[in-house]
Amino acid sequence: MKTDDLGTPVPLRRPVQRIVSLVPSLTESVAVSARGLLVGATEWCTHPADLDLRRIGGTKSPDLDVVRQCAPDLVLANAEENRAEDVAALRADGIAVWVTNPRTLAQAFTSLSRMLSACGIGVPPWVDDAKRTWSSTYDGSPPRWTAVVPIWRRPWMVLGSDTFAGDVLRRLGVANAYAGAADRYPKIAVADVRSSGADLVVLPDEPYAFGADDGPEAFPGLPVALVSGRHLTWYGPSLLEARDVLEAQLARIAE
Repeated sequence: MKTDDLGTPVPLRRPVQRIVSLVPSLTESVAVSARGLLVGATEWCTHPADLDLRRIGGTKSPDLDVVRQCAPDLVLANAEENRAEDVAALRADGIAVWVTNPRTLAQAFTSLSRMLSACGIGVPPWVDDAKRTWSSTYDGSPPRWTAVVPIWRRPWMVLGSDTFAGDVLRRLGVANAYAGAADRYPKIAVADVRSSGADLVVLPDEPYAFGADDGPEAFPGLPVALVSGRHLTWYGPSLLEARDVLEAQLARIAE
């Protein structure tokens, strides 16, 4: 029996023909690889843009009755994006759930390959293409910038230790000022940012929708890079273009 990223056995009693995804990046991964397998996804699953599926609510608030009505052979979830109690409830109903949990880019490629194989898809060409795209990255000595990376405000929360997005930025030459924090997403006071050693603020447009008029004003005197949250935090086909997109957005701070 195959096990997911958390080491939990996932009983698949028959070949997977119906998939419900609770994770936007995993929805995109399956849709690009074998779209016909998807029968349900969250409201936040926006890629591919023409995806026509039954919607089952949010990542943190899925309608489990609708998930059950989709009669999935397999539900895809993530340890960080989805609630453990929702996963447990589906499993208690006898529904197979595969939970991913990558914390680095390398782990993401392994996780995707294992998950897609469990779906009966195998490893599609785009996974190897994305690996090649990221095979040569900044060596990190010294970093180009040291950044604080807010992911929420009211309260302010930032990337801390052991995060996929932090590893992506590291490979682009951006050190995380809060990489040594005890928490993965610590709450901070904006007044403390300068003492963190940050010389850059990176503002993604998700999960909080930071933009030119919402976020930069809180960090006067520090350069700000507005970046695509999808390309910073999603692991899937978006990784094919993420490096070019993020490098271009980071380059704008020097203009």
